[in-house]
Amino acid sequence: MPINLREDVAFIILKKINDSGSEMHKVGFTQTDFTGRGLTQSDFLGHLDYLNQKQYIKAEFSGNAYANQEDVPSVVDSDEVDIRVANTFGAEDGPLPHLISFKKAELTEKGKKLLEKMQENPPEALDKGPATQIATKDMPFLEKVMLKGSLNDIFDARDISEVVFRTMRDMMTTEASERVAEELHEPAEPTKDKALQNEIADLWKDTNPIVAFLSKVRPPLKIKSDTFLFRIRQEGSLQKGVDEKMVVKAVFSATKDELSQDRIKEIEQFLPDQILQLWQEA
Repeated sequence: MPINLREDVAFIILKKINDSGSEMHKVGFTQTDFTGRGLTQSDFLGHLDYLNQKQYIKAEFSGNAYANQEDVPSVVDSDEVDIRVANTFGAEDGPLPHLISFKKAELTEKGKKLLEKMQENPPEALDKGPATQIATKDMPFLEKVMLKGSLNDIFDARDISEVVFRTMRDMMTTEASERVAEELHEPAEPTKDKALQNEIADLWKDTNPIVAFLSKVRPPLKIKSDTFLFRIRQEGSLQKGVDEKMVVKAVFSATKDELSQDRIKEIEQFLPDQILQLWQEA
């Protein structure tokens, strides 16, 4: 059965293989790489098969790319490639999230040229980010950030949320910041892990008492959009392949779900052009 080839999926595959190493090297794909893009595992394998056949990538993998889930092997020759595909995302004998890992993969020269062209003019579908139904209003805050930002785990979501919040607070008056904090009293992540047992308001407030005091007495900072995104990339220690704009939108989206329209509109007054656009789109 033919698959519907998609530029955004091809771009993600090519970029991850390119960013993870050179020559033949191990590459691991997880469900979060394609969060919200409505990609089935047969579609994913079909894209790999197509890119391999057309010599955009050189990879060793197995499985019927166009098969039903029952036809996809759970384990193949581990000497050549380490690949394990669950029959369903929730299968007891399968990984969660869905995981495919190549021991041998690389971009060909043809693939590198294609990726360069796509980076100059990225597929429009990438701007949409993950589908909104992935992060519903009933989902915990940090899970929304993790899924919509394509982050590896909850701890990454927590750390990046704190950086985004800190940068937002730096641009706001003390009074406006405190009004936001008053509305963020839902649990960030229902869990027994003490490292995550915080309200969203705890992520908003600065944990350093000296910095917290200084932020109350200093005037709001003027931060340009490029500087805002640079701070997120640097202070958030984002892994390769993660788009800082998508991560910022993920935090914005999860935050707006917790705020009143008055607070949402108030925050808009402090955000620079491109960041304001991300806030409004989130």
